Amino acid sequence: MKILKFAFGLICVLILASNIRTMSHWTEARGVYDDVCYLRQAHLFQLYGISGLDTDVSRDGDGFLQSKLKEIGFPEGRVAPCHPPARNGKYVLQYPPGTGFLLALFPQGHQVVPLYVSASLIVCGFALLGIAYARSLFAVVTAGVFGALALYLMINPAKASYSIAPTMAICAAAGYLTALWLTTIKHNMWPVALIGLLLGLSVNFRLPNLFLVAGYVLFLGVAFLWSRTAATFARGLVFGIAFVVGMAPTLIANAINAGSPFRTTYGSEDALAPEVNLEILGQYLHDMQFVLMLLAIGSTAWLLRIGKGGARQVAFLVAGNLLVNLVFFLSHPIFTPYYVLPVTMLSAWSVCFANLMQSAETGERAPLDQAIRA
Repeated sequence: MKILKFAFGLICVLILASNIRTMSHWTEARGVYDDVCYLRQAHLFQLYGISGLDTDVSRDGDGFLQSKLKEIGFPEGRVAPCHPPARNGKYVLQYPPGTGFLLALFPQGHQVVPLYVSASLIVCGFALLGIAYARSLFAVVTAGVFGALALYLMINPAKASYSIAPTMAICAAAGYLTALWLTTIKHNMWPVALIGLLLGLSVNFRLPNLFLVAGYVLFLGVAFLWSRTAATFARGLVFGIAFVVGMAPTLIANAINAGSPFRTTYGSEDALAPEVNLEILGQYLHDMQFVLMLLAIGSTAWLLRIGKGGARQVAFLVAGNLLVNLVFFLSHPIFTPYYVLPVTMLSAWSVCFANLMQSAETGERAPLDQAIRA
């Protein structure tokens, strides 16, 4: 067993090393509009500090935006991409500020590679943690294969948007904490607060990450309605407060740029009503995301069948999250190669760790679990 764990751990580390080698050759001038916009937000933070939350297109005194647009051949005289008009008459960045903030932590011109490397290191850490938890041959293989897959996805399709890299890291952490909360320390409040905070922070990277909270809200709401106890109410309240605290930067940015914390900065072409579109469904069927959806749905159904106690609760929570998110994204009239990646990975991480922890509870306790309980 130890040899197999070492082998899968080595595979994950080798994939990580390969990823880092590949990422080191990436360029920040891919000609993609979204890239320019995320880098502009980073530049505003580096130039103005917290005042960089104001993304009015007129704040380009040093010509950074114009030079970036010129590099990718954007026609002069047109409104900058990703800058839809807000109701107050300004043209502002549509994206929440989190991705730009993380990029701003690194030197200009060398921001994307360290962002992806840092996120990949976090994902690799949780992959190795999963392998360490495994207590059977099947569990080792499952954890090892999934960990390798999660690391592979940090290149493709995570490369498609800078916002996906930090989202993937948060999904791994939140998945681990979800399983830890419901299978091991369900009466403790701190994992609930941390999950709420992490999912709130994820909204600062991608506004659609707001839907990642759906399953947790359903689970906590049903738990309170079922038991009507002060403990379940407090748990839901702590989760909600932590979530709002986590997404506070986006609410502040909305207030500055759109005139209200609850008014979106996205343009009308992105804020479209859901509709059944066979063309969109067909695109998902021919995309890697369809495989990930099958993985998430299949593993959740499997845990519902074999899970007990807390592990089964994880499966119910994940099932609710998958249902809400897939209904939204599969009916959204825009397709991208990464839209359902966050919810499928959050689901898979939660199910994987729930199964591993359930197995550890029936046998030898995992070393980290021992440390937490000590």
